Amino acid sequence: MNYELLSVVDENDQVFDTLPRHVVHASGLRHRAVHILVFNQQGHLFLQKRSMKKDFNKGLWDTSAAGHVDAGEQYTVSAIREVEEELGINIENSLQALFKLSPIPQLGMEFIHVYQCMHNGPFKLNNDEIDEGQWFLTGTISERVLNNDPTLTETFKTIWRQFISNS
Repeated sequence: MNYELLSVVDENDQVFDTLPRHVVHASGLRHRAVHILVFNQQGHLFLQKRSMKKDFNKGLWDTSAAGHVDAGEQYTVSAIREVEEELGINIENSLQALFKLSPIPQLGMEFIHVYQCMHNGPFKLNNDEIDEGQWFLTGTISERVLNNDPTLTETFKTIWRQFISNS
């Protein structure tokens, strides 16, 4: 059983409780997450293929790194931690906040802060989190999202649509 503690938040993203992750998910409560888009100098985006060991979206392609914001943790601190844990790199000096998505059932009831950074690799992929990773051309990603590619997570497709509309 995973006893990771998460902050439960209201519709304004204000913390009102702390509960174990499995309780938050089972109850459909609002909570916080981060997603990070890692681009290289050529403008390619690194995507991760989620581990088959994961609870959700097993084997699907997702943002470069992502995760829950732990109870008491700030979004930016969480983003830096997740990239270090999943990709084995420090992006503290290149992290840039992009936008925030509101919680809806299709996004797992998560307030999602989306960030971007630049790093050319190499990465040390966390085998418990990621089965593989690959650089993709942004045009290829846009085409896959437009065609509602079922090998991409719904969250990533939502993030990419917002990213493109903001560009």
